Amino acid sequence: MKLVAVTSCPTGIAHSQMAAENLETTAKEMGHEIKVEVQGAMGAENELTADDIAAADAVIITADTAVQTDRFEGKPVVQGPVKAGVNRAGEMVERAVEAAEAGESGVISEGSGSETEADAETDEGDAAATSEAEEPTKRGGDPEKGIFRRLRRWLSG
Repeated sequence: MKLVAVTSCPTGIAHSQMAAENLETTAKEMGHEIKVEVQGAMGAENELTADDIAAADAVIITADTAVQTDRFEGKPVVQGPVKAGVNRAGEMVERAVEAAEAGESGVISEGSGSETEADAETDEGDAAATSEAEEPTKRGGDPEKGIFRRLRRWLSG
């Protein structure tokens, strides 16, 4: 089966690249052809052409930023966070293949709910690392860490 994918994160450096590599490796191991476009702060790499999209049976989008889905109209689009492409590439590929075989079209969201369950099954060390990694996404950040701490020290000195 032919698949196309788009990975995207705000910085476009690590997570989108890891997701792209995992999707490519997993899809090929499962016997599928895949082309992955990586979007990030520096623009798009390995851009999907109209021919790539037309030849594809399904689309996978793993993104933490907005990705325009109108160019994939008429195709099943399995969508999830970038983390799903990194940690659950096999599930994303399987879901895309199932959607294509069932003749589905439109956006199928793979939320972070099953991802949270998968994280809960991992050892506690990974869960702690996950929660620490998610802290910077909170609005305003932690005043005890990073630049806030340095600013407070600088201003009080």
